[in-house]
Amino acid sequence: QVQLVESGGGLVQAGGSLRLSCAASGRTSSRYSMGWFRQAPGKEREFVATVHWNGVSTYYADSVKGRFTISRDNAKNTVYLQMNSLKPEDTAVYSCASGSFTMALISYDYWGQGTQVIVSS
Repeated sequence: QVQLVESGGGLVQAGGSLRLSCAASGRTSSRYSMGWFRQAPGKEREFVATVHWNGVSTYYADSVKGRFTISRDNAKNTVYLQMNSLKPEDTAVYSCASGSFTMALISYDYWGQGTQVIVSS
């Protein structure tokens, strides 16, 4: 069993930045890929970014490419999402998950509870 806890969400003005963290505990292994997903009110959960267990390979949704950066520190069992140039449409609950290096939600086995990000215009 793996427990994932997100932090770092909050209220920010458009154009601002936030850094989300996701700490893993339990039966952790650095050989999991980690992903960030988000769910806006009234919408389905969508893929944001993923980082391979090697910490080198990454993949982003087109909507965040060039603005968000995913990274991980395997020694700390933590994955990060640096979000810059935030837009009101980035408002959502952001969740991290562990699983395969893919954008498919079904390929992630463990999920955190999420952290709220609100971007005001």
